Amino acid sequence: MRIRSATRDELPLLCELERAAGAPFAAIGMPEIAHDEPPAPHELAHYLDEGVALVALAEPPGLPGDAALPAAPGPIAGYLLAEPVAGALHIEQVSVHPDHARRGIGRALIEHLAVGTDAPALTLTTFADVPWNAPYYARCGFRPLADHEVTPGLREIRRKEAEHGLDRWPRLCMRRDL
Repeated sequence: MRIRSATRDELPLLCELERAAGAPFAAIGMPEIAHDEPPAPHELAHYLDEGVALVALAEPPGLPGDAALPAAPGPIAGYLLAEPVAGALHIEQVSVHPDHARRGIGRALIEHLAVGTDAPALTLTTFADVPWNAPYYARCGFRPLADHEVTPGLREIRRKEAEHGLDRWPRLCMRRDL
């Protein structure tokens, strides 16, 4: 797998990937999340200009007999969006295509971000009870924030999430000190 910055031309592909990555939410009783339209490419461009937009490229299929030839990277298997919020780098989205799930791609994107920033911490907001959300991020070194630890910037993010209807399910803010 190769991780690099996304390009403007790839933003529509991130939207497609997000639709596929959201599909598993339907199976756990969250069809509104599964069918929620991802941000448009012009909205995602904000992360290219003001934050971080990373893509993970899938490993290409093996080339028997041609091991000496460098293989072109495969399709985009996952992506991560982040931006500065309240002195930390806030992860807005980590998505992995279901065809590439459970291969460490999300964790690799987070680790790439962690080692490439001089921010003192990473933050995110997530669903508390979805197995591939808060429990997964806890395994990646994030901890839930107590109410008094939630910064004004994170409170504003949570307010916007509530307006979008995400508070139908328990959510929380998490932080990983670097």
